[in-house]
Amino acid sequence: MSMAISAEYAELQPFVAKWARPTEDERAAERRSATPSQLQLFYDAMVPHMPRLLERMDQYPLGKIEGEDRVLFHLLMSLTEIAPHVELYKLNPLVPHAFTETRMLARHGATAD
Repeated sequence: MSMAISAEYAELQPFVAKWARPTEDERAAERRSATPSQLQLFYDAMVPHMPRLLERMDQYPLGKIEGEDRVLFHLLMSLTEIAPHVELYKLNPLVPHAFTETRMLARHGATAD
């Protein structure tokens, strides 16, 4: 699958390599390894596009997103992964006052979308 996205979303292209991850485990690992400024930059770039992107994704049956939209979907999924860290946890990429996250294994965390 190509990781390039159309000119309509060109400002999101710099985030694709890091944030367009197909599994929950990969998205969580990227979040944990991100700096506070990386979290904020990604969040700020994505939020204005959310309404249009969600409309695009609503055109697909669950599990059937393809092509460029799949890359955009993965960016949206990463946004959901990092939003609490921007909005609630003061840009801390880890969950504050919690046990070590890697101790928790998601049952389907390695499953794509």
